[in-house]
Amino acid sequence: MDKVTRLASDKGVVLFSKSSCCMCYAVTVLFQELGVTPTIYEIDQDSEGREIEKALMRLGCNEPVPAIFIGGRLIGSMNEVMSLHLSGGLLPLLKPYQTLC
Repeated sequence: MDKVTRLASDKGVVLFSKSSCCMCYAVTVLFQELGVTPTIYEIDQDSEGREIEKALMRLGCNEPVPAIFIGGRLIGSMNEVMSLHLSGGLLPLLKPYQTLC
């Protein structure tokens, strides 16, 4: 759990992913189109991947990936990100991390 918390708070926008996950790819593209380059941790490529997966589930993720953190705070999965985006709440959260205007 400490590793997840540390990794999630080291960078502005963090995505825990698996290399074969199409939803992880889709949320990465969304962030890039919004001018944000997320830090991506592919847990299937990490020797501690199973422990990270369990920690994400303990934090409240229904599925371990994609798990999106913004500003060190767990936002959730693609569903939560899309809900925030459609309601207008995502861009204000991303503003400090945007590289494009």
